[in-house]
Amino acid sequence: MKNRSFTPVGSMHPVLFFVGVYAVALFFSIFICSSLFYSCNSSSASPLTEKTGQPVEKQAIIATAVAMNQ
Repeated sequence: MKNRSFTPVGSMHPVLFFVGVYAVALFFSIFICSSLFYSCNSSSASPLTEKTGQPVEKQAIIATAVAMNQ
């Protein structure tokens, strides 16, 4: 008769589970914290937020509307 009813890897299942949960939580916390850090420390003068002028389509619509009113 077999005295052992479980394997060593099977007995380590709870430990391996919590190590996996810890690794996933660590990965997401690093990702979230780095995203917050970079968003708080970004420069305010980025090229995407600067106004360069009105688009051509908008000017053409305004000119057409003015010509129709006269």
